[in-house]
Formats: sequence, structure tokens, C-alpha cells
Amino acid sequence: MTDLADLDVVLVDGYVDEPAHFGVPPYISTYPRYTAGALVDAGVPEERVAYYTIDELRDEKGNWRAVEAADLLIYLGGMTVPGKYVGGTPAEPDEVRELAWVAEGTSLMGGPIRFGVGERNEGATDTERRDLDFDFVAKGDIEAAAFDLVRSELEGFSDRMRANAEIDRWADLGAFVVGEHPNYPEYLICEIETSRGCAYRCSFCTEPLYGDPAFRDAASVIKEVESLYESGVRHFRLGRQADILAFGGNGEAPNPDALRELYTGIRAVAPDLGTLHLDNMNPVTIVDYPERSREAISIIADHNTAGDTAAFGLESADPVVQERNDLLVTADECLEAVRAVNEEGGWRPGGDGPSRLPKLLPGINLVHGLAGERPETYEHNKRFLHRVYDEDLLIRRVNIRQVMAFAGTEMAETGADVAIEHKEQFKPYKQAVREEIDRPMLRRLCPPGTRLPDVHLEYHRNGRTFGRQLGTYPLLVAIPGERPLEETVDIAVTDHGFRSVSGVPYPLDINDASMAELAAIPGLGQKRAGRIVVDRPHDSLGGIDAGDTDLGRFARVQ
Repeated sequence: MTDLADLDVVLVDGYVDEPAHFGVPPYISTYPRYTAGALVDAGVPEERVAYYTIDELRDEKGNWRAVEAADLLIYLGGMTVPGKYVGGTPAEPDEVRELAWVAEGTSLMGGPIRFGVGERNEGATDTERRDLDFDFVAKGDIEAAAFDLVRSELEGFSDRMRANAEIDRWADLGAFVVGEHPNYPEYLICEIETSRGCAYRCSFCTEPLYGDPAFRDAASVIKEVESLYESGVRHFRLGRQADILAFGGNGEAPNPDALRELYTGIRAVAPDLGTLHLDNMNPVTIVDYPERSREAISIIADHNTAGDTAAFGLESADPVVQERNDLLVTADECLEAVRAVNEEGGWRPGGDGPSRLPKLLPGINLVHGLAGERPETYEHNKRFLHRVYDEDLLIRRVNIRQVMAFAGTEMAETGADVAIEHKEQFKPYKQAVREEIDRPMLRRLCPPGTRLPDVHLEYHRNGRTFGRQLGTYPLLVAIPGERPLEETVDIAVTDHGFRSVSGVPYPLDINDASMAELAAIPGLGQKRAGRIVVDRPHDSLGGIDAGDTDLGRFARVQ
């Protein structure tokens, strides 16, 4: 066995867990950080731990030499939620196999991939547990496996779950690895685990496989944020929990005091953070404990950053599907929870009308292919969404997906058969939701003139530049022209797609803006934009013929 001081370890991040929330790669999960910390705790020096995303291996073939030469290769991957990706693509099974073939040292694989692998990363898929030619597969926690494997001199480990006391050490020791992420430091959001496990047992969900809820102490989470903040990170997402409202409680009832301690503590140690968002919020908690839930939601909205999304697992508005799959809320109850979040968290910061995104809004998760699904299911779901819209409520997004059937869940018995059988019905239904709900809801959420600060420009397509803010479910923004990439700009929204918006840089310099940028301003049009360009320079907006357009919402004279 190589002396630990000389042990070379390569961590490969295949984009772990639920990258669809972000559109990888501006995201680093807990897995590489905890695993790096476990390696250091086991005696491996920091400088001997290298970290690569799967995209870095795709783009820079020279990085494969490090994989080949490593004494220990650790692959971190797996996804439990399918989705489309902007900015990166999770590793496919064939790519993972190639890693194992190239590695000449010991190879270890872990993360959510332990639940199973499909032929492709998509919904309506049956999965099975496969080793993909790795020497070891961690069927418990990958960070615990890495620690035990190194301590055993690479001989083996027993599958086990790590303890929160270990996370307290490993989160701090592994913070250094964020510096190796290609988007560090300006454009990187860190997932922060507050708890895992679930008190409930929905048929398709892998979260109960972690056991009953196990909450970290607020002080531990705050310490992790502090370590990352001191390492240069400014963007955080409180995730890896089934229900943020239950933090510090028994897994079911809200604990507002614990959330207040958590959020105020984070703000104290990370005073200049750029993003503080969250993951799941269980609507059944709001239904069962309305007063305490409203207090907790208000605390979150007071301390988070704008544009935050609380994902609601309605899953299906069909009562037959709800009963067959042990789902937790009815459509009426979910609507009640949507109202509560709108009332407590749906306010816009700044007090200047619709110029910012609301602080906290619900997102709706709908899963298809569950046991009991029938043609009427699609109508139940659309009817629920129309009720939300007709009440003048806001939801940040609707996430529609087809189930992935994982071993250990009840859906393993049904598999993906129902989803596959209904695939042709699924496509037009999904398109109808995009047209009837998503686009009008997006217009309500961010009407023309809404400002989106700190949009990071990522790629060019068809003469436009596309970018996103950092956060949970960030809006994709299209800007006229090809602007320099990797820059960050403020945007004023001009138009809406199904799940994206168009915008122009804010404030737009009326004497410098391109024709395409001026013409994109709602109501201005090509002719007026042309006259603005011809008549330059302008001393003020007052003398410009802008029709009914409020130019001040988009532009100024600089």
C-alpha cells in the first residue's frame, strides 16, 4: 500500500443527485466535498486529492492521464430526478464504464447511483443496480466508504451510513475542494444538507431509503457555510431535505425557532452572500400545522434572496393515483399550501412594484407513470393548475416528469410500464401545460421591466446570448446579440417563453444600445428604435418618441 502521504486520489463528479434544479455545471453537491473531507480525515493530504467534473474530462483529454495514474479513483454520480440540462450533461453509463476501464488503480463508485442505473438519464426508465466495472460500489454513503477504504489500505469497507458527527468534521475538512471547480468562485452554488430521510413513504421516492429524518444541528450547518464562505463561495442552497419546514423538529411539525437560528446564523457568518435558496417544502406540513408553517415561511422569506422556490411534491392531483401511491395531499390541500406561501413569501423586495422577483414561491412537482394513472389523471392535473392560475396566485415553475423506478421503492414492482404505456399522451399534455399555464404564469411572475440582477452569460445561439442567475430553478434569459461570455449583467425582462424570458441589459444606454436591443423593448418596435438610433445622441429620455412605452423601466441616457 502506498503511504497515505503519497496516495493520489481523483474525484470525478458526474453531477450528483438533482442537477436539473440548476442546469449544471454551476453547482457542487455535498458528495465531493464530504468525500474530500473524509479522505483528509483518513490521512490523505489535501494536495493529493484532485477533483474533476465530467465536463472537464470531456473537454480536456489530458485530464484522463490523472484518472489513469490515480491510486484511487472515486466516481460520484447518479440522479433520481430526470430533466433537461443547460451548461452541462450528467455522465452517461458508458462514460462511467470508461472511467473504470481507464483507471489503473483502485476504483470506487457511489452516490445516488447506488439506487440504480438506467440505460439513459431520462424518465420512464427502469433502473437496476450495476457496478459498471468498478472495483467497489458503495451501497451506503460514499463518503463513509471512502474513509473506511483508505483506513483499510484499500482492502475494502462495510457498507454503512455516515453519522452527523462525521459530517461536522468532513464538511469543514472538504471545503477546499470547491476551489477546483471550474466555476469557482464567482459562479458556483453549493448545496448544503440540513437533513435527509423522510417520515413519509410515497411509492416512488428514494428519500425514505435513507431512513427516518435525521436533522443536523443549526450550528453544524452554519459552520459549514462559514467554511465555504471563507473559501470564497457566495452562493448557497439549503437542500438534501424532504421538508425545510420540519428542520429542527420531529420530521413532521415545523420548528420556527430552529429555522430562525439557522437563517440568522447563516446571514451572520456570510454577510455578503449572493444567493440563499432552498429545496423542498412539504405541503402536508402547511396543511397540518398552518400557523407554525406560516411563521416558518415568513422567517425564510425575511432572510433568503429573491427568486427562491419551495418545491411542492403534489405529484398527482388525481385522487386514485394519490391513494395508490400514498401521496400526502389532495389537490384542495395543495392549493391551500400554495395560498399560504404566496401570502407569507410572495412579496417583492424593494417596495418598487414588480421590479424584482418575489422572495419565495411554491413550485409544483408532477410525476407521471405512477400506479393507478389513467387518462383522467392528466385532466385532474390540468384542472388543478388552472385553479391556481384563476385565483391569481403565483407559482415559480411546474416540474412535469416521468417516473424513474428504483429498487427498494414500491414503484420497483410497477416499473416504468405505466409511463411507457402513456408516453404518447404525456407529450401533448406537457405541451398544453406549457402553453396554458407556464407562459401566462411567467408573464404574471415577471412582467416586462422586471429586473433580474447578476445574470451570468453562458453561451451563444442564433445571434443571441443566453444566461442565468444562480439559484433554485433559475430562469434562462435570452439577450439580443452576442455579448462576451462569463460576464455578469443585470437584465430587464422584455418577453416570455414557456420557461424562459428575453431581456435587455439594465439600464440600457439609449445612446449606445444596438437596434436589436432597442427593438426588443415592448411597444417600441423597429421604426421607433430606428429613429432613436438616427437621432443620437440624446440628452434625456423626455424628448424621445417612445409611444406608450415607459422607457425608464428599461433605459436611461448615460
